Amino acid sequence: MGQSVSAAKLRSRRDWNYRQRSKPKSTALICPMQAEETEELERSNTDGSSDFISDLPDECLACIFQSLSPADRKRCSLVCRRWLLIEGQSRHRLSLNAQSDLQPLIPSIFYRFDAVTKLALKCDRRSVSIGDEALVLISERCRNLTRLKLRACRDLTDAGMLAFAKNCKGLKKLSCGSCAFGAKGMNAVLDNCPALEELSVKRLRGITDGAAAEPIGPGVAAAALKTICLKELYNGQCFGPLIIGAKNMKSLKLFRCSGDWDKLFPLIVERVAGMVEIHMERIQVSDVGLAAISNCSNLEILHLVKTPECTNAGLGAVAEKCNLLRKLHIDGWKANRIGDQGLIAVAKSCTNLQELVLIGVNPTKLSLEMLASNCPNLERLALCGSDTVGDAEISCIAVKCIALKKLCIKNCPVSDHGMEALASGCPNLVKVKLKKCRGVTSEGADWLRATRGSLVVNLDINLDMGEHLDASASDGGAQDNGIEFPPMVGSQIGASSIASSSTGRSTSFKLLGLMSGRSFVACTLRRLASSSRS
Repeated sequence: MGQSVSAAKLRSRRDWNYRQRSKPKSTALICPMQAEETEELERSNTDGSSDFISDLPDECLACIFQSLSPADRKRCSLVCRRWLLIEGQSRHRLSLNAQSDLQPLIPSIFYRFDAVTKLALKCDRRSVSIGDEALVLISERCRNLTRLKLRACRDLTDAGMLAFAKNCKGLKKLSCGSCAFGAKGMNAVLDNCPALEELSVKRLRGITDGAAAEPIGPGVAAAALKTICLKELYNGQCFGPLIIGAKNMKSLKLFRCSGDWDKLFPLIVERVAGMVEIHMERIQVSDVGLAAISNCSNLEILHLVKTPECTNAGLGAVAEKCNLLRKLHIDGWKANRIGDQGLIAVAKSCTNLQELVLIGVNPTKLSLEMLASNCPNLERLALCGSDTVGDAEISCIAVKCIALKKLCIKNCPVSDHGMEALASGCPNLVKVKLKKCRGVTSEGADWLRATRGSLVVNLDINLDMGEHLDASASDGGAQDNGIEFPPMVGSQIGASSIASSSTGRSTSFKLLGLMSGRSFVACTLRRLASSSRS
């Protein structure tokens, strides 16, 4: 009852304001004070309050809506028809539950959200997903689509991907996981989307395993591709023609893709010499592959995660030629094939190193001291699962690592004596994370906090060794092997809900944008209220 009365008052107020604004203005000469009073009276409604929101241009409302959270945007869309229309037209990112019953709703959904450029279609693995017909309908209504994410859409076929690619030639980013289409569908995208810059493929079921696999790429998209990420593919090497043909590629990430990559890396590096980032996790690569990678003189980021055939020799070859290396992550998997010798080679040649993560590697004071002395820009360091990192090594870090800002120590034989060393060293240190270090007590952590008032100390004494190793110390993104730099704030929207904002910023920047947007709205409303009272 109260809502209907309020709605009626709102409609009557808006109609009255419209009639007042539409009245012809007098051309008689009046003094400025009288003009201001007349205008104020015309903007006032019958109950004495003012509706300034109705005077805001559509562009201002759209800007405000884009600064709100998804839940707040949906609430705003229920205020009135104008807000519903503006909110829909200003939404550029959409996430939908891609079950089969979505198809009848597609025309009405994209009639309201007609400016969508970033679309996510996610289906539950136990449900029936949309098929080719639904994807074609979407592509016909979203011809300006630049980003598409497909998750568990198992009923999509090669034919559907071909029709989609022909309608959305401006696609710049494609991410697909647990889908059933195969090489023909992927080639259809590569042959029809010349602007494609980022490609991420995970568990693509339709790719044939073995020698009979159809090669993928390069296509017209190869010239624009900057990032290729392949995860959990039975025959990831069928993407070899695409990788080799992507001459402008900057980032290559390979996770758990079968095949002998030592044979492919020399061909890749020969054609793609400008790579800046290479991430390898649980793939068959040895020092032969690292020797080929060492020819990427512009390499800045290298991740070697659970690649037990890589040794000190391969790491030394990379360090010798890749002098621009800034970030190095090594998960030695307790194989003891990378140690002091490889790290000393890094310390000698990679003086620009800013971030170092060592998991399952056993460095000693010798290599750590050299890294600290030769790498003056080292700001983030993580040491996890090392049997050789004790109080002496931490004392060395405290004395030598002047630029260090974030330090993570996990499952290492460190005690409170190491914390005492940190209290007087590392003058730029802002955060220390300690986990599963048996010798560090809560009293020692409290003493370190009290001694270094501005230092953030996180202590987790949980000794459950079954948990996967992780570390948190840097400004990079979350990694699949459990390393996070820094920990990302996850905010996943339900499959049936709609994702917010039209930007591709990281979660941290989205939160900053949300807070600034709400502050902007609050400030605006306060100004309007104060002007109304005056």
